[in-house]
Amino acid sequence: MSDAPILFDEIEAAGGRRIGRVRLNNPRTLNALTFDMLEPLYRQLTAWDSDRTIGCILIESTGERAFSAGSDIVALYRGMTGQGDPDYPARFLALEYRLCHAVHMLATPCLAWGNGLVMGAGMGLFSGASHRVVTAASRLAMPEIKIGLFPDCGATWFFNRLPPRLGLFVALTGITLSPRDALVAGLADRAIDHGAHAEVVEALQRIDDWHQPHAAVDRVLRRFAIDRPAGLGPSRLVEHVETIREATDAATLAGMVGGIRRLADHPDPWLAEAAANLDAGCPVTAHIIYRQLRGGRYLSLKQCVMREFKIALQCCRHPDFAEGVRALLVDKDRTPHWHFESVSEVPADYVDAHFRAPWDGDHPLRDLPDVKP
Repeated sequence: MSDAPILFDEIEAAGGRRIGRVRLNNPRTLNALTFDMLEPLYRQLTAWDSDRTIGCILIESTGERAFSAGSDIVALYRGMTGQGDPDYPARFLALEYRLCHAVHMLATPCLAWGNGLVMGAGMGLFSGASHRVVTAASRLAMPEIKIGLFPDCGATWFFNRLPPRLGLFVALTGITLSPRDALVAGLADRAIDHGAHAEVVEALQRIDDWHQPHAAVDRVLRRFAIDRPAGLGPSRLVEHVETIREATDAATLAGMVGGIRRLADHPDPWLAEAAANLDAGCPVTAHIIYRQLRGGRYLSLKQCVMREFKIALQCCRHPDFAEGVRALLVDKDRTPHWHFESVSEVPADYVDAHFRAPWDGDHPLRDLPDVKP
């Protein structure tokens, strides 16, 4: 197999169709998305989507540990801190957001096989697919609060489609979701035994009626979800739904943060970890997330992505994002020194600045389509 970080091929299928396959192939970095991966992926997906002989698109990964654990944020760090091209963050984020938006916009059925870690930008890529499959090994998370960023790549859109306040809880705590959690929350569509992967691809190849391609792909996945189900454990979200609702039942961010922090002594380590993540996370990020999701409930996908781009560039210009990456991934001391020590200390105008465009003139993503073709 090639050592290129992303691989493309086309698999012959019945009815004169082909399956366009993407394999993320950088297992050493848990398939973190780099700039050199984004551009060819965006170009190939859009080309396949305009090709009537492509019956469906499959996005998967090599290796067993991760679908994709996010972006190459160390490269962003270098650009933010003067160790690299200062224009790199803007170029990288614009292309990353175009890619995640483009996956949502695909008219061609797109199957994302989310085995292993699905985190950060990997979650954005996965969430845009029309058919999202998890396995017993899947673990989903948007843990950006740990590094002073915020859940992006369309997270405003997909977290606001979770039950009331659940998206806020997941985003504020950066908690890891099991495959069962992903199914019940609507963040995945099917759970299938990872060992059946090759059989699923073969079944897709045997589809001979592509007149309703989405339905055809779904019929295959439904059958395997029944005949070869993934061995899933319980859902912590279901088990603790009332506890989460009570903890987040507040009219202000301060009230919600206080409610979640009171879970620190909960006997279930999962809830205690959620509280600890928020307590150690970036106070400014907590404010950004709260405003991002509460203010983005009625935005279109395009509006969500355009707004996230503004916030992300402002995070690159403010100190906490670089500090979080330094502490977690560069120096690895795991002791970030946040600009403010607590949520209560963050001034409103400081948060406001993260929602202002850092450029003059038109929005760089203004040409994104509003609806599927």
